[in-house]
Amino acid sequence: MPWLFLLGAIACGAAAYRIGWPAWTSFRQREARDLNAERYLAWRGRAVSPGSASLREGPTNVERRALVLAAILAVASVALLVGFFATT
Repeated sequence: MPWLFLLGAIACGAAAYRIGWPAWTSFRQREARDLNAERYLAWRGRAVSPGSASLREGPTNVERRALVLAAILAVASVALLVGFFATT
């Protein structure tokens, strides 16, 4: 019976990685592109004024949902791992 907890923990952890990692890398790549664009515009003398919004907007709704789902799966994986160690 304890091996079911371990299999569940491994499955939830793998699913969290599989869902969360692409969303996180997509978000970070877009942030880097936006930051580079802001630096380029500042270098060219066409920087955005301090009162206006920056080019960076944060994660998209799809990325945010994927990251939340990955976090939930990661917490479930840790809970299942605790259950595994509690039953062995």
